[in-house]
Amino acid sequence: MFPSRDETAAVVVDSHAHVFEQGLALAANRRYRPDYDARLPDYLAQLDQHGVTHGVLVQPSFLGTDNTYLIEALRQAPRRLRGVVVIEPGIEPVQLQQMHRAGVAGMRLNLVGLPVPDLASPGWQRLLEQVNALDWHVEVHIQAGRLQEVVPMLLAAGCRVVVDHFGRPDPALGTNDAGFRYLIEQADSGRVWVKLSAAYRIWPLAHCARAPRAAARLLLEAFGAQRLVWGSDWPHTQHPAVSYGPTRQWIADWIEDIPQVSAILTDTSLQLFHFEREVA
Repeated sequence: MFPSRDETAAVVVDSHAHVFEQGLALAANRRYRPDYDARLPDYLAQLDQHGVTHGVLVQPSFLGTDNTYLIEALRQAPRRLRGVVVIEPGIEPVQLQQMHRAGVAGMRLNLVGLPVPDLASPGWQRLLEQVNALDWHVEVHIQAGRLQEVVPMLLAAGCRVVVDHFGRPDPALGTNDAGFRYLIEQADSGRVWVKLSAAYRIWPLAHCARAPRAAARLLLEAFGAQRLVWGSDWPHTQHPAVSYGPTRQWIADWIEDIPQVSAILTDTSLQLFHFEREVA
């Protein structure tokens, strides 16, 4: 079982979740259209039920750059939630400031199935400068084999980079994926973090307590607990068999050292996502 609350810190951060409901305007290039709602009260209820104090809401790909619903959710629980938005060059500085005040801590590049934008272009360079000035990170969701298409440009621009979902290694290769090995090498930069999240998008659900252990061990050895975070990936889009409880347990299955688990769940996440220390 997961370590009890007296064995781990009272503060626990879920670094990756989504909220949405049917009827919202969808992105033209979406890969998926949900047929259910994932509202903020439902998410907060999951946190309460499983002893999680804070959450990070990530803009889902199917909502594109309209972050309105996410921002409204952040404003309902400003001390408990932070956000990661999807934005593009040309966004007005006043909009960025409004997002920042609402609790946004990063921007996301969800590039699965999409080409990498021209990050060297003046528009993107200006946007990355603005993101850095706000002390936001850039979250990258892309297959491991494509990380080299985007991570070097972001590091060259001075960004802090957060890589989603174990780096998305090829399920057939796992830790032998050359892209995953490339991710391990980026630990030396000191400016890359990795989310231990959505294991079921890589490994069979029935094996998610055991199969990711080798990847988690290699990531921990390279990055240390100070640059790893855990996320539930609630509501587990396109994976209806997954529930919150197992995702909460898995990190203790992957990493047996309780102090390291506590550091991942608490200190690292509080710092990366700009949370205040006290619990809402």
